[in-house]
Amino acid sequence: MASSIAHDIALEIGPKPGDTIDSLSTPRPIIDEDRLAANIARVQSYMDAHGLNFRPHIKTHKIPALAHAQVAAGAKGISCQKITEAEVFAKAGFEDILITFNILGAEKLTRLSALNDRIASLKVVADSMVTVDGLSDWFAVRKPLTVLVECDTGGARCGVQSPAQAAALGKHIAGKPGLVFGGLMNYPKPNDAAATQAFLVEAVALLKNDGIECPIVSNGGTPSLFEAHLVTAATEHRAGTYIYNDRSMVRAGHCREEDCAMHILATVVSRPTEDRAVIDAGSKALTSDLLGFADYGQVVGYPEAVIKGLSEEHGVIDLSNCIGPRPEIGDKIRIIPNHTCVVSNLFDQMVFHRDGVVTRVEEVAARGLVW
Repeated sequence: MASSIAHDIALEIGPKPGDTIDSLSTPRPIIDEDRLAANIARVQSYMDAHGLNFRPHIKTHKIPALAHAQVAAGAKGISCQKITEAEVFAKAGFEDILITFNILGAEKLTRLSALNDRIASLKVVADSMVTVDGLSDWFAVRKPLTVLVECDTGGARCGVQSPAQAAALGKHIAGKPGLVFGGLMNYPKPNDAAATQAFLVEAVALLKNDGIECPIVSNGGTPSLFEAHLVTAATEHRAGTYIYNDRSMVRAGHCREEDCAMHILATVVSRPTEDRAVIDAGSKALTSDLLGFADYGQVVGYPEAVIKGLSEEHGVIDLSNCIGPRPEIGDKIRIIPNHTCVVSNLFDQMVFHRDGVVTRVEEVAARGLVW
């Protein structure tokens, strides 16, 4: 009930096409349409030039309309992190979905089998026999499920630790009832394409020696985006953040500040001292995800300003190093977030604009769906 009430209020008082950005209540993420379109086109062109299938990760935006734009540009299917995300996108008409997460437990398996029955091509990953056996026990009497082996090629997250383990688990999957071996998947360490390539080449060769074909080799994600062409063993690449870009992408050299499609619009609500401004965007709008930065976002137009602290509703900006004019009470400022993907999970809607005029408002359809 509370969620429905909040949704109705947002529709009643929220922004409408034709409104100006300067008139919007804050804090609020705003998305530049032209930058968004350019980001989609740029990365798809890169993938096309190198003959790679591209599978965008929708956890960045969680909005079906944006995934449709990515597919229209040439993407081959989508990637989701959780079953609930995939359910939303299946309902929106997507038929080729890879869920890049180990799936365990009866509740999740029940939902997974319903989703598998619903769409043409569903794929999941696994990095242990425990996970694989649980999938097999469930799907042995149901429509078969395609499973990829998740490999740790240097990213130090999930994944089998060697090509030999990848081949052994792939062979195990191929022999289990209810399962179809789909290939390999990894999340690599950035700037380490050679190690990723070596791991995947060896794993594919070991599988082939056992008579097992490896139809998909799915490499990802955004931190290694523009070295995807160096991993020639891969058949596809996954990335998400590129569609909006953020401060971490600028730091990595993947884009410029002017390529960042998402800004957080905030209002200066207090200037307690000459060197301090307080804005209405705190951890509920900017997130406390530092991603290695010492502060909480880049203030557009005030490069020396430092967002040094967040409470839930307040952001504190240190202006002591600012040269020239400083933002005053009532001024609206724009902030490039450290990490756009987290921001998407904080808001019910995204406001899109062109040249400062609202073009559309999209519901963040998979917001909060993290199980």
